[in-house]
Amino acid sequence: MESRQANELNIRDLLNIFRKRRRVVYGTVLALGILGAVYCAVSTRRYEATGTVQIQKESSGGLDMDSLMSTAVGATDPLEATVIIQTQANILQSDTLALRTIENLHLEESQDFRPHMSWSPVGWLFGLFSPKGVPDAPGLRLEDAPQRRLSALNVFSKNLTVKPVSGTQLLEIDYLNPDPELAAAVVNDLTQGLIDYTFQTRYNATNQASTWLTGQLTELRKESEVLQTKVADMQRQSGVYSLGTVDAQGRDQAYSGVLDRLQQQTTALSLAQQNRILKGAVAQAADTGNAEMLSGLAGSPTAGGESMSNALALIQSLRQQEATQQAVVREAEVKYGTAYPKLAEMRANLEGVRHSIQDEVHRMKERADSDYSVAKQAEANTQVQYDQAKQEANKLNDKAIEYLIVRQEAEESRLLYEDLLKRLKEAGVLAGLKSSNITVVDPGRVPASPKKPNVPLYMMAALAGGFFLGCLGAILVDTLDSKIRSINEVVELTGQTLMGATPFVDELARQPATQGQVQLATLVDPHSTFSEAMRSVRTAVLLTRGGDHSRVILVTSSIPKEGKSFISANLAVVLAQANRRVLLVDTDMRRGKLRSLLHMPAATGLSELLAQEQQEPQISSISGLPSLDILHSGARPPDPSELLDSKIQHWINVWREKYDFIVLDGPPLLPVTDGLILHPMADITLLLARNGLTERAQLQRSYRQLTEASKHFVGVIVNGLRPEDENYYGYYGYRKYSYHYGEDGDAKSK
Repeated sequence: MESRQANELNIRDLLNIFRKRRRVVYGTVLALGILGAVYCAVSTRRYEATGTVQIQKESSGGLDMDSLMSTAVGATDPLEATVIIQTQANILQSDTLALRTIENLHLEESQDFRPHMSWSPVGWLFGLFSPKGVPDAPGLRLEDAPQRRLSALNVFSKNLTVKPVSGTQLLEIDYLNPDPELAAAVVNDLTQGLIDYTFQTRYNATNQASTWLTGQLTELRKESEVLQTKVADMQRQSGVYSLGTVDAQGRDQAYSGVLDRLQQQTTALSLAQQNRILKGAVAQAADTGNAEMLSGLAGSPTAGGESMSNALALIQSLRQQEATQQAVVREAEVKYGTAYPKLAEMRANLEGVRHSIQDEVHRMKERADSDYSVAKQAEANTQVQYDQAKQEANKLNDKAIEYLIVRQEAEESRLLYEDLLKRLKEAGVLAGLKSSNITVVDPGRVPASPKKPNVPLYMMAALAGGFFLGCLGAILVDTLDSKIRSINEVVELTGQTLMGATPFVDELARQPATQGQVQLATLVDPHSTFSEAMRSVRTAVLLTRGGDHSRVILVTSSIPKEGKSFISANLAVVLAQANRRVLLVDTDMRRGKLRSLLHMPAATGLSELLAQEQQEPQISSISGLPSLDILHSGARPPDPSELLDSKIQHWINVWREKYDFIVLDGPPLLPVTDGLILHPMADITLLLARNGLTERAQLQRSYRQLTEASKHFVGVIVNGLRPEDENYYGYYGYRKYSYHYGEDGDAKSK
C-alpha cells in the first residue's frame, strides 16, 4: 500500500485502473441509466408555455403625477431602464398577481395544486420542531386562508419563470403545467394582470392628483383675483396709464406724466449745460484779446447767439481790411520808398483799422462775459427743475417696481391657474382611457410538445453522471482494494524478480475426461499460454542452483484457494515432459486437493505412510506420463503438523535417491504451520500469489516468514492473470484471442 502511494498516478495508471474496474464503471453507468429511463417513463409530462412582453418608456399622457405636475419625461439611461424592467419582472412574480391568476383560472382545482400524499423524512423531522399554524376554516377565499394560500403560491412560483431578455426591453414569461392549454392561459392571464396592474396604478395616481388639484385650484383662483385687484390699484396710484398697445419687442405701451416731465427737464438741462460751455469758450477766447483767434470763431457753432456771431463777423471783416491795408502799405514802401507822401496817409488808415479792431474786441469781451453769466444762471435754474423732476420720477420708479412685481406675480398666478385647470380637465378625460406602457409581443400559445422530462438531456446527464461516478467509484475501489492487482506490486513487495506468471485457466480444463483421462491444461493444450508459462517456470527452476541439484520443490501460498495444487500438478507434468523422474506429493493432509483434481481412485496416501501404517507409499500415475508418480495426502490425521515434523524428512531423503524432482504440494502458510515445517526441507520454495485474491499484506508476511525461516531460494509466482489485464499483456506480449509466438496465425497477424 505504501509503495503504491509513493508513486504518483499518471494517465496510464488511471487507464489501467478503469480497465481493471470497468465493471464498477459499467455497473454505475447502467444503474444510473436505468434510473434515468425509469424517471423519464414515470415522470409527468409537463408543457411550457412562453409569452413575451415589451416594457416601453413611460409616456406623459396626463395620467400620472409627474405629467400633472409638469415633470419632464426625458430619455432614460441604461441603468434606469434595467431597474424598470427588473421591477416589472418582480411585479410579475408577486403574490398579488399570482393569487389573481389562481382565482381567475381556478388553478386550485388543477392537478398541480391538489394536495399529494407524499411523506418526506426531512420534512417530518423538521415538522416535529416547527410550530404548527392555525388550520384554515372551510369555505374561505384563498386570500383569507393562510395555509392554502402558502401552498398555492409555492406551487405557482415553482412552475413560473420570468427573465429579462439581455440587451432588450423584453420580458419572457414561462409557465409549466401538465395541461398545455392551462399553461398558455396562465401566461396570458399573468400578462393581462400586469397590464391591469400598471393601468390601475396610474389611474389611482391620476385620481389622487386630480382630487388634490381641485382643492388647490380654488385657493389659487382666489389668490389670483386678489393679485389682479392689487395690480389695478397700484397702477392707478403710480400715474402710469396703459395705452393698450405693444412695441416691436412685444412690451406693453404706457404713458406717465412724471416720466414725461423728467424727460423734458433732462433735455433742458442738457441744452443749458451745452450753452454754458459754449459761452464759456467764447468768453475765454475774448479774454485773450487775440483778434485773429476771435475772427476764426466766425461761422462756428461755438459762436453762440446772433449778436455774438455778428460781432465775430465784424472782427473778421476788420481783420481782412487790416490785412489789405497792410499789403498796400508794404507795396507802396517797396515801390515808392519810405519818403512817399501818401505813405503816411496809408499808415494812418491802417492804424485806424487796427484801432477799430481793438474797440470791437473789447466790446465783444464785455458781451461774452455777460452771456456766460446768463448761461450759468440758466443752467443752475434748469438743474433745480431737473432735480425736482428726478425726485418725482424716483418715487414713481419705486411704485413702478412694486407694481411690476405684483403684476408678474398676478400673471404667474393666472398662468399657473390656467395651466393646472387645463391639465385637470385633460386628466378628467384621460382617466377613463386604458393606456399602458406594456406591449404584448408574443402571447402564451399552446405548446406542441412537453418541455419536461427532456428525455435525451436526462439520459445523457444520467449516463454522464454514471460514468463520472463510476470513474470515481473505480478509483475509490482500487484505492481501498488491498489485493494484488499487478506484477509490479509483487516485485515491490518481495524485492525480487518473479519466477513466473500464469494466466487464468477456465475450470473446464480442470475437469476429468470421460474415460478417466486427466484434463490438465499442460496435457490438454501443450501449446496454450498457460503451458508456455509453466514451461517458463520449469526453466527458471532448472536454472536455479545448477538445475539438477535442486530436487525438492515446495509449492505453497499464503491462504487457501490460490491454486497451489493446480500449479503443483502442472509443474510436475512439465518437469516429467522434460524426461525427468518426478514425484508429486500432496503434503496438505488437512484439505488435500490433488486426488479430486487429478480424478484418481481412492487409495492410501502420505498420512498413512507417515503414520507407519504401510511400509511403502502407494504411488499413482497418469497415463502417458510414466516418469510422473503421484502420492496423495491420504486420510486426515489428528495431528498433521506433528507427523510432518517427525517423519517427512526421512521420506524426502529416500525420494531424493529415486527421483530427479520431488514437487511438494504444500498447505497454505498463514492458516497453519505445516508449510513452514516443510520449507527448510525443500531446495526451492515457490510462493503463489493469486491475482485479485491474495492481499498485499498476506503476501508480504508469507514471504518474510519464508525468508526468515530458511536461507534457500524462495521464488514467487503470480497466477490467475486475466488475458484482458494489462499485466498479462505486459508480461507475455500478447492479449486474449491473439496467436502465440510460433503459430501459423502469427504470420497472419504481422
